Amino acid sequence: MKAMILAAGLGTRLRPLTDSRPKALVEIAGRTLLEITLCRLRAFGIREVIINVHHFADLILDYLKANDNFGMRIEVSREEVLLDTGGGLKKAAWFFLEESNRLEEPFILHNVDVISTIDLRRMMQFHTENQALATLAVQNRETSRYLLFNEQLQLRGRRSGRDGKPELVGSYLANTLREGTASAVPKSVENSGALAPEVLLQVLAFSGIHAISPRLLPMLTEEGIFSIITSYLRLAAEGEKILAFRADEYYWRDLGSPADLTQAALDLKQKVLL
Repeated sequence: MKAMILAAGLGTRLRPLTDSRPKALVEIAGRTLLEITLCRLRAFGIREVIINVHHFADLILDYLKANDNFGMRIEVSREEVLLDTGGGLKKAAWFFLEESNRLEEPFILHNVDVISTIDLRRMMQFHTENQALATLAVQNRETSRYLLFNEQLQLRGRRSGRDGKPELVGSYLANTLREGTASAVPKSVENSGALAPEVLLQVLAFSGIHAISPRLLPMLTEEGIFSIITSYLRLAAEGEKILAFRADEYYWRDLGSPADLTQAALDLKQKVLL
């Protein structure tokens, strides 16, 4: 099984720690974020990984060499200009398309600056059983940017913040918002005066972990710098299956600030996170 780790970002929220190193080499309790992510992927049977790099890229290469690639096959995708999540994956697509006999094998896309106990094997099984194009690990928690899913857990839009206006895909327009949910009505009846049943949408926070089928890669028609979420929304509008994997029962933390690192270190010490 293969995976990609997104590690090219500047880590501006972690300054001053990232003034002299990439965020992938920031440490929690003596272990780098990159080591934690690689070991976690390896624990789920993943032995081949590609990592995108930009900020202090050579430090990451030296670190991997010094640690014998942690016993894995590791490739590096250098980005001279930051390409964002979608552009970064598109540049590294060759890694998942190089073997014709493995084109049906889904892979994991994982942010280097998130830490969790999400069961990747269970998530991959959910992805495969539902024949999804992409599956996103999500939770019911507060965030600055939400994704909206229908009752069948299919992606239907996004929303910025608690009070932002939803941006919906497909044949629906936003109607009302409630705590934890949104609702929509079909565009075809929006101005007709006809009564239409509300479509309840779940408002969920994305966790930065994806299961992806390689057939997605040729569908990334966006060019240059772009977010993978933009592609997901376009593909969902075209009828492709972009699903939510509910991960509410698992520990998860975004390591976006020094305070988050301190809390994660405490969680490790207290064995909240193994």
